[in-house]
Amino acid sequence: MPSSSTRFLSLTRTAVRRIAFNHNRILSSRTLASSNLSSSSWWMQKPSPGSGFDSFLGKEKNEKQQQHNQQQNDNNNNNNDYGNLPRWLLFMAAVAYYEYRQSQNTGNKSASADTSTSDLLAHREITWHELWQLLQQKDVVKIIVTDDNQTARIYVRPQTTLQRRNVPKEEHHEQDDEASLFYQPPDEESSLKLPDLSTTTTTTTPAAPFYYRMQIGSVDVFERKVEEAQKAMASSQLVPIQYTSEDTIGRALLGAIPGLLMVGVLYGMIMLVGQGAARGSTGGPGGMGSIFQIGKSTAKKIKAQDVKVTFADVAGCDQAKLEIMEFVDFLKDAAPFTRLGAKIPKGALLCGPPGTGKTLLAKAVAGESGVPFFSISGSDFIEMFVGVGPSRVRDLFAEARANAPCIVFIDEIDAVGRQRGRGGMGGNDERENTLNQLLVEMDGFEASTGVVVLAGTNRVDILDQALTRPGRFDRQIIVDKPDLNGRKEIFKVHLKGIQLHDDVDDIAGRLAGLTPGFAGADIANICNEAAIVAARRKGDTVTLDDFEKATDRIIGGLESNKIMSKEEREIVAHHEAGHAVAGWFLEHADPLMKVTIIPRSSGALGYAQYLPKEVALRTQPQIMDIVCMALAGRAAEDIFFGRVTTGASDDLKRVTDLVYSTIQLYGMNPRLGQLSFPRDPNAMLEDRPYSEKTARAMDEEARRIVDEAYSKTVQLLTEKKTQVEQVANMLLEKETITHDDIVQLIGKRPFAGDPAYEEFLARRKQVLHPNENEAGEIVGDTLEPGLA
Repeated sequence: MPSSSTRFLSLTRTAVRRIAFNHNRILSSRTLASSNLSSSSWWMQKPSPGSGFDSFLGKEKNEKQQQHNQQQNDNNNNNNDYGNLPRWLLFMAAVAYYEYRQSQNTGNKSASADTSTSDLLAHREITWHELWQLLQQKDVVKIIVTDDNQTARIYVRPQTTLQRRNVPKEEHHEQDDEASLFYQPPDEESSLKLPDLSTTTTTTTPAAPFYYRMQIGSVDVFERKVEEAQKAMASSQLVPIQYTSEDTIGRALLGAIPGLLMVGVLYGMIMLVGQGAARGSTGGPGGMGSIFQIGKSTAKKIKAQDVKVTFADVAGCDQAKLEIMEFVDFLKDAAPFTRLGAKIPKGALLCGPPGTGKTLLAKAVAGESGVPFFSISGSDFIEMFVGVGPSRVRDLFAEARANAPCIVFIDEIDAVGRQRGRGGMGGNDERENTLNQLLVEMDGFEASTGVVVLAGTNRVDILDQALTRPGRFDRQIIVDKPDLNGRKEIFKVHLKGIQLHDDVDDIAGRLAGLTPGFAGADIANICNEAAIVAARRKGDTVTLDDFEKATDRIIGGLESNKIMSKEEREIVAHHEAGHAVAGWFLEHADPLMKVTIIPRSSGALGYAQYLPKEVALRTQPQIMDIVCMALAGRAAEDIFFGRVTTGASDDLKRVTDLVYSTIQLYGMNPRLGQLSFPRDPNAMLEDRPYSEKTARAMDEEARRIVDEAYSKTVQLLTEKKTQVEQVANMLLEKETITHDDIVQLIGKRPFAGDPAYEEFLARRKQVLHPNENEAGEIVGDTLEPGLA
């Protein structure tokens, strides 16, 4: 039998030849470019067998191999024994192949063709009956060795005779279930095809250690059975049983397979979760992204050709647009500015109410600046892992500096720029670390030359002062709600893609007066809702009536099918009539546009729509007229029904806010004097800047003012009781009435109208009644019969 080292060398040479042959087959199909790349790569260079390989392949073989490699280099041929495989790969393949062969059953009768009968007997597998026979012979079994493969090797002394004898029946029956744990071939004499051991034939073992192999099911059961067998022969010396573990590379690799599989499964799950979060975080959310890229910035680089928004699409905020356009002009051509010594502002903070167009301005900058534009949300910096936020800030500005000049836009920066010291009970939490890193990147020792930072927020009051100071955000651009002209321009922008029944300018002017206090997002929503209303009625164009219905939908909600009793309808009609008549005869009240008693999905049983005056300052008499008009609904209920209902809850809340504002904020109360106490809803009672006596005085003055206003309103409606009754009856009949209906009932307002309001009424009449003559008579069919 060959020695172990000779066998290892033989197997190694075989494995190397097989690997090289397969590798050469792959190389033969590669292109010339791939071959050049392979020859220039260190990990695919051809190995020249050194002295260390002499023991593997033999010196003569190495010399022939070198000659063959030289011939291959001359002919540009890859047909050699080992190809371009690296040495470490050859060695590892040889060791793995050797370990694989060693793990096979060395006692297999087909392992070697020249195995003698003695070798076959020396290493053959025996059964429990034969082991029992050996144990019955004195001083035959030297030691029994078990390994972790549940295999036992029974070492016997040389010149041992193995005779087949009948095992006593009682011994055979004692095995029962436990004996079934051992390997028992169905027919020992026929299946093993061994020499007949029933005679006294003596078998002499070779010089090598003589042992038999036996498969066991349980080490504990095997040990107990051996002990019982030895006790049966009354021997004083028991055969020792030794436990060994075969630690090989192959066994170690096999033992590591479950752990590697578990690691692979966990890795796959992490990658799947990371890919899902990365898809969610693309362009904005603070998702995890890939777990191995979690510290990288999630900012989206936007190209100018990918953005279809320009400054022509931004309307209603002309001043803000002019300021932001200076940044674009500076980035496009800085010579006119730098010639006079000017420097580009480092950043601009876009602040204002929601929906006013801050993000739209940023999109316009991305579309017209012509420089790289990075967009990210403030919440993208915040993650559940410590250190991720600062890492993403560093990565963002590193990428921005590499693409300078460029613009970085951080939307909703208040998510990360909140004042420090307020979160985590004054602790230094992760958000504060992210803010600190942002402050350093914007204006630290390493200046971000050529990087302009734009940010948007509607909570500028809560931002950290270090973030809003000049040097970081040099400008604070206010994007406020548009005025009448601004709303008209915004309507023109959003009406471009809508099929209108009337002229764009007329519709835009009419709707601009109909939507006081609306932001750009609200106006876009009205235009879309109007198109939906027109499509719902199968119309070919969108009419003014569609826009008015859409406005009602936005303000009061959808019309509800809620059924009201006759008494409820009468109370609601007189309630709304009280508002309308009080506002009609109060000089500083907002003029009425429309009043309805149709229930809405928002819960309102009716509502009145007014056209507020767009003024920046109000006097105390003006505020008091607004308070009286708000109280007129409850006053009408009291006058006509002698009781009040819960329908005035919204009005009373508004009255309370207005009255307390005149006392606490505006200093309009003579008892409290010229003092202002801003209200903080989050402040504790002990944090109030005034005493209990002052608070009591505020409450008393507020109650006095409201009582006086209510008395004034009751007196007014009592005088105009007939007019209130007329308006209420018309509401019960038509459910919705307009300004023109009230004019026909109770005449024109006794006060001069606001110019904007008069223009609005004239434009509305022109759109609704294009065939009306100078005398006010309609000479043709109206657009909406019965609705005017």
